[in-house]
Amino acid sequence: MLAFVCFIFVCCTCFMCFTFYAAIHFIICGDHCSLTYSAGALGGGMMLQGLSVDSSGPSFTPLVVVELVSDAKEETIGWLLNKIRDQQHDGGAELLVEQLGPGVGAQEKENPNLFLVGATWQRLLSGAEDVGLFKESTDGSMRAFTCANKHNFKDFGGDGDGFLSMAECQYIIKHELDTLRAKDETHVPGYKQAKLYPGKSIIRRLLSKRILIQIFPLHDKEELKRLSFSWYKKVKLSLQPLDDIRHYYGEGQALYFGFLEYFTFALVPMALFGVPYYLFDWEDYDKYVVFAVFNLIWCTVILELWKRCSASLAYRWGTLSRKKAFEEPRPGFHGVLGFNPVTGREEPLYPNIKRQLRIYLVSLPFVLLCLYLSFCVMMVYFLMEGWALSVYDQEPTFWTGVLLFIPSIIYAVVIEAMNLIYRYAAEFLTEWENHRLESSYQNHLVLKVLVFNFFNCFASLFYIAFVVQDMVLLRQSLATLLITSQILNQFMEAFLPYWLQRRRNKKMIRKVQKRRILEDKELPLAEQVRLEADMSTYLGTFDDYLELFLLFGYVSLFSCVYPLAAVLVVLNNVTEVYSDAFKMCHVFKRPFSDPAANIGVWQLAFEAMSVIAVVTNFALIGLSPQVKTYFSDSETHLILWTVAAEHGLMAFKFILTFLIPDIPKHIQIKLARLEFESLEALKKKRQLHGGKCLKPRSSGRWCSEEERRAYKY
Repeated sequence: MLAFVCFIFVCCTCFMCFTFYAAIHFIICGDHCSLTYSAGALGGGMMLQGLSVDSSGPSFTPLVVVELVSDAKEETIGWLLNKIRDQQHDGGAELLVEQLGPGVGAQEKENPNLFLVGATWQRLLSGAEDVGLFKESTDGSMRAFTCANKHNFKDFGGDGDGFLSMAECQYIIKHELDTLRAKDETHVPGYKQAKLYPGKSIIRRLLSKRILIQIFPLHDKEELKRLSFSWYKKVKLSLQPLDDIRHYYGEGQALYFGFLEYFTFALVPMALFGVPYYLFDWEDYDKYVVFAVFNLIWCTVILELWKRCSASLAYRWGTLSRKKAFEEPRPGFHGVLGFNPVTGREEPLYPNIKRQLRIYLVSLPFVLLCLYLSFCVMMVYFLMEGWALSVYDQEPTFWTGVLLFIPSIIYAVVIEAMNLIYRYAAEFLTEWENHRLESSYQNHLVLKVLVFNFFNCFASLFYIAFVVQDMVLLRQSLATLLITSQILNQFMEAFLPYWLQRRRNKKMIRKVQKRRILEDKELPLAEQVRLEADMSTYLGTFDDYLELFLLFGYVSLFSCVYPLAAVLVVLNNVTEVYSDAFKMCHVFKRPFSDPAANIGVWQLAFEAMSVIAVVTNFALIGLSPQVKTYFSDSETHLILWTVAAEHGLMAFKFILTFLIPDIPKHIQIKLARLEFESLEALKKKRQLHGGKCLKPRSSGRWCSEEERRAYKY
């Protein structure tokens, strides 16, 4: 049996290594047959140098694309474009916009309503001040940018060309489009059913009524090429270019890849400790006490250290002390028109009691029903497992030995399918609950998905460990579930995106080949924009963090009985870096920058998992024969000592949380100094104005530029 298990493990490890090699090979070599960004329509690394467009291209640097439905009314298009171009004091965004021209061999089915949006440099600088962008000043600290003291910031020279990254400029334009509001309009011109009222966000209304298809930022060919080369086009044992990722994609994406990198390196000590422990104690399934104690310390320390690492990155990128923008209602939020006392505007209002009734009378019972179905599937799995064991006991051959792993493999595939189906149901339910804010929607969605995924993935392991108390079966089930889920994830995240990307480009290749026969030019801007418009939309880091959360659970909860779990997760994470980088650069549209200061609610999710890991590992220690020998006379004493030790370590864990500051000391000093200087500057201005309080006028404009500078700086 030992030889057979070793054979299975070697085969699975070889397959994962092959998957890793093949994925990286496809990613590195795949660009030779890809035209997604190789043609160079988006040339020029500096913002004001423009893009390499033909003579019919726009007269400004296009940064963002706005796509309306193909049958949009002319009056709607004209009204929206005027809103985008109008001056700010007239209620417009004061941006530049032009319609995208027809592409090569234009066909009737192509959507003509694609519009390129850009802005003057001065408009971008004023927008950077409006969104509260933090930049590095000449004294090395991070400060909120203001146009009044722009020359006090590092890298601001001349007119400031190149001071803002392309991602920051696109984020500013997105912010300005989102703040477009209706004035006297009662409905969207041409669509009487699309009601408007003073203060209503125009873009959100167009999205909710499906008049506006999408808004997405454009890629920059030269910058993307440099990033791709340093990020994933060469296999190397080095850190990821997090600053370059942040510069191109924004802080939210950079923090995810930073956490993925940190998690991978944090697993290395556990992997190094686990390999010899696994090899030398293979037959002694019950000798896992030492590794369980190591698990407890490891999962507690790494999350506390990550907070400090995250704070350092956020400060360096200017998001740690950046104030969170005021949240507007979600596009899908609906209700009875009423008065918002906070904003002073009319907007839909939905009674909170109705939302709570939907949550507790519909959503909660549905989640409980799904958990019950998952429990039923788990029991079917144990029936299959029992049948396979009975067959093996009657006739222990090679093939009946293989049969032992079949139920776990089938169960792992069913788990992945159930997680996927439940995800769609959770999104539908959360949307139906009608949450007003996007943050509230995300929190409820994360809670629903985490509860089900945790139960669905780990319930069988808890049942085997604490009900059946079969450590051999626990090790086998954990290994099978982990390896099978990783193989499925690698297929979905490495091979499938590469295949879809090649299929998507075949049509464009034929069109561009005709163009190159006639004239040796690069891919025109119109074709590049349409190619990006057809790419898949990046839905955020939700699924990526969820995958890491489940892997963290496998490692922290039960890896003491299967020490090689950390090794498999390290291999998976290394492949994940390359596959995610490839998808970001060549499969998905470029996402808008997300000025995140941390990983958000996922930090709480990982900490909750670490608390569960403390309880689980102590319970496993209490079940070990070594510990039971010390309490052979009384099982009650064993339980009491186990609970007391668990509570002691839990207390130590929370003490450690307070002892290790979330923000490093030197950053705390810099933030305190910035706050002190701001208060001193405000105090001096008050003295100059006879003790009067500085505040904006009722019109929303400041009394003077000096007042504005003192208030913000």
